[in-house]
Amino acid sequence: MTVKLHDSELKVMDVLWREGPLPARRVAEVLEREVGWNVNTTYTLIKRCMKKSAIERTDPGFQCRALVPKEAVQEAETDELINKIFDGSADKLFASLLGRKKLTAEQLQRLRDIVDELE
Repeated sequence: MTVKLHDSELKVMDVLWREGPLPARRVAEVLEREVGWNVNTTYTLIKRCMKKSAIERTDPGFQCRALVPKEAVQEAETDELINKIFDGSADKLFASLLGRKKLTAEQLQRLRDIVDELE
C-alpha cells in the first residue's frame, strides 16, 4: 500500500529524508528557514503524516522518523503521473521530457546507460 502525500507533507518528509530522524522542533526550524512556515503549521503537517503512517514519533523530545522511503514515494508519484497524464505510457512521458529541454552529451549518455541497464 502506498501512502498518498500532498505537496506540503512532502516538504516535511523531504527534511527527514535529507537529514534523518530529527526532533519536530528541528524540522520546524528547517521549514521556517526554507519555506517560511511557522511552528504550528509544521507540527500540523507532521501529525498528518503520522496519521498516514509516513512518520513515526518517539519520545522524549517528539523525535520524528520517516517510515516511507523517498524512492517508494517517487515511484508512486511517477506511476500516478504516467497513468493520469500519459495514458499509462512511460515512453510518452520520456518523449515529453526529452522534447522540453536541450540535453548535454553527458546527460544523453547517462540516459542511454539507463536504457541499456533496463534491457
